[in-house]
Parts: sequence; structure tokens; C-alpha cells
Amino acid sequence: MKTGISSYTYTWAVGVPGSSPARPLSAEGLIDKACSLGLNLVQIADNLPLESWSAERLTALMNYAGSRKVNLEMGGRGLQPGHTLECLKTASILRSPILRMVIDGQNFEPGIREIISIIRDLLPEFNLAGIKLALENHDRLKAREFEQIIEKTGSDMVGICLDSVNSMGAGEGFEEVAKILIPYTINFHVKDFSIRRVSHKMGIIIEGTPAGKGRLNISEVVNRLNETGRCSSAILELWTPPEDNIEATIRKEEEWANESIEYLKKIII
Repeated sequence: MKTGISSYTYTWAVGVPGSSPARPLSAEGLIDKACSLGLNLVQIADNLPLESWSAERLTALMNYAGSRKVNLEMGGRGLQPGHTLECLKTASILRSPILRMVIDGQNFEPGIREIISIIRDLLPEFNLAGIKLALENHDRLKAREFEQIIEKTGSDMVGICLDSVNSMGAGEGFEEVAKILIPYTINFHVKDFSIRRVSHKMGIIIEGTPAGKGRLNISEVVNRLNETGRCSSAILELWTPPEDNIEATIRKEEEWANESIEYLKKIII
């Protein structure tokens, strides 16, 4: 399993709607950050939507990554058939072994039957490209529903991108989610987190932490993933709480990324 960073490692630096830095972090800048961290893997996701790029620009990015000996993984959002094919085409140009997809998109929240039908129809294209579809567990669907999608699709070309926090938005704790989805996981989003009560005790807040500083037992998850032999990459993502201004927030995000990668290097070989 290879360790990598993502455009969601540096979410604030890339730019959050309503709070973008003066000079947003570019895809090339992400590649440079991976090199400075001693890594050779970058997952570029939907907050840097590469499917909107021209083939020439994508080829230039691929060549730049190659010159720095960095491999790329492609991520997208919105499983509409046409859009997914555009993301798959982009993944092919980037020589990404997987296409990580969040199912829901803007004004698009398909039911389980529709999701299965879309994937089945697209499977010939994924087989032809030799690229696996990694569905990310997200807020709306339960782990058992993701399991149903994978089982009903019935192909080794479809698996799970396991995120360690997202399913809490669907009311599920990670232990239960991991138990169900680890057997199908081909890509792991390492996202550590803290849970604390609000001051009046009537509610809780879930926030990100640097890897190794929160409640996620990363080494245990990595060991369980290694046992399956299916997961090829562990990608650091961060939910960095903002500071008073964007510059301070980006500095904090950078510090968390550096600290997290140093920790992950000790447990992911």
C-alpha cells in the first residue's frame, strides 16, 4: 500500500467556496508538495476538477508528474454516466489505476437501483481502460447500501474508497462501517478526527486532527486492509479547522500535513 497526499490534504490552500487564497494551490503545486514530503503519489479530486481540462493540458500535467517521479490518481464527484465517462477518460490520460468517485453530485442523488444500473452499463468502459471504480462512502448512503451496490454490480473492477469520517454524516460509526466495507476497499482515505461535547453538553462536534492525534486507530485499519490484499493506496485527507484568516489556516494545514505524513511513514510500508 502506497502513501499519498490529495487535493483534500490541502483543501484550504486549493480553495474553499467563499474563502480562496490569493494564489490557490495548483495540481502542479500538489506534485511539488508530494516530492518535498518524500512521496510519489498524489490523488487529485473534485475540488480540482481535472475532467474540465483539455487533453493537451492533462498530458502536460502527466509529463510534469513523470518528470518528478510522482504517480497520479483521479477523483471525481457525480456518477452521472456522461460525467463519469469524462472522469474515466481523464483517469486514462493520467494513467491512474483507479477512479475515485463520490456518487452524489449537484441535483443528483440516485437510488440504489439506478446506481447499480449506471455502473453495470459503464463496466465495459472501465474494463477496456483497465481502471477500477472506487466508490467513496459518503454522507447519504449506509455502509450496507454500499455493500449491496458492490455485490449487485458483481465485478472486481468496482470497489470502495473507504473514508474514515464521512459515514458519521449517515449516522454510522467507523468501526461498523469498516467491518462491512474493508473487504471491498481498494483505496483508503486516512482522515483522523476528534469528538468532543459542546459547552452546554447537548451535542457533539466532530473535527479533524493530524493523523495519529485523533480517535482513528490507523495502524489497525492498515493491518486489516493489508490482510485483504486489495487496497493499493492510503491517501491523507485533512479536516483542518480554520483560523482567523486564510493565511493562518493554510499555515496550520501545511503543519498538519507534514506532521501527518511523518506519522504515516512509520506505520505504512
